[in-house]
Amino acid sequence: MEVKIGVQQAVRELVLESAETPDEVQAKVNAAWTGKDGLLVLTDEKGRRVVVPVAKLAYVEIAPTNDRRVGFGA
Repeated sequence: MEVKIGVQQAVRELVLESAETPDEVQAKVNAAWTGKDGLLVLTDEKGRRVVVPVAKLAYVEIAPTNDRRVGFGA
């Protein structure tokens, strides 16, 4: 699934593909808001970690990945 993270005062948003479910990502976002360290940590499909300070979050968009069909029957 695709996760887009808007960061305050940043021109581009962070986009990552995650193997987690939307509910798992939302739980991590909620835990980051209420947590003591103030960091949102997500892992993409390749195992790379993205760490964003919660104070700089503008938005987090969680969307299921659409399978792209190729050809004339799409």
